[in-house]
Amino acid sequence: MLMATVRRRLWRTMDGADAQRHVIGALIIRELHTRYGRDNIGYLWMLAEPMLLAAAVAIIHVGTEGTGNIHGSDLRAVPFTLTGYCVFIVFRSIVARSETALESNKALLFHRMVTIFDILFSRALLEFLSTITALAILLSGAVALGLAAPPARPLLLLAGVLLFTWFSFAISMAVCAATYFSHATSKIIHPAVYIAMPLSGAFFLLAWIPEPYRSWIAWSPSVQIFEMVHMGQFAGIEEAHFNPIYVIGWCLGLTLIGLTALRVLRRHVHLS
Repeated sequence: MLMATVRRRLWRTMDGADAQRHVIGALIIRELHTRYGRDNIGYLWMLAEPMLLAAAVAIIHVGTEGTGNIHGSDLRAVPFTLTGYCVFIVFRSIVARSETALESNKALLFHRMVTIFDILFSRALLEFLSTITALAILLSGAVALGLAAPPARPLLLLAGVLLFTWFSFAISMAVCAATYFSHATSKIIHPAVYIAMPLSGAFFLLAWIPEPYRSWIAWSPSVQIFEMVHMGQFAGIEEAHFNPIYVIGWCLGLTLIGLTALRVLRRHVHLS
């Protein structure tokens, strides 16, 4: 009797997970179609957009390759810029676009299987896939041109990108709720995202910062995540200035806040 109950619950859970998988897939396809359409290169804009932005920033630093290093290290300018800017695009895209996610997809909430969480999660997953693919293509091109070396610790690099996507998604849930209740908040989001760029750790290492400022800046979870990203890319970085448990704790806390905010938000969303 007990085993039969367990099997029923297991099958019900698997059916629910399979249904949500189809919902997320459908939302991703819809987002691709509404954002990029089928004109010109169509869905390829998913890759072209982050690639053009990151490549433009990296090209500016091509001229510094002749110096051979950055701040006395063996880090090369082009891969350092590519990894930093490409990964930060995840945060910019997920958080900045979360303010319009509900209004542009409110009609989908008539379907019982679709939730606000699903809408935001599908967008975050799409940004992760497009960014990691664009980064792989750009780094491959830089390696082929002799401007970069392959990632020294690719799994650590991937873990950093995944954690930064989780971090951005957790913030986006709270931002989506806040901007729905306050239009003034939506005016602050875009400037705040760009102000966060130089503070995020995308373009510096904690090793370059003297004490006691290094310890203060290290409290930022985004800085620690970028330390993981940079250490994953460059073999010359041997001293780790990050704590994965600390970063995961931040992500879990922000996720709990975000889920609570979405729960409150759903009660105030009227589908009439």
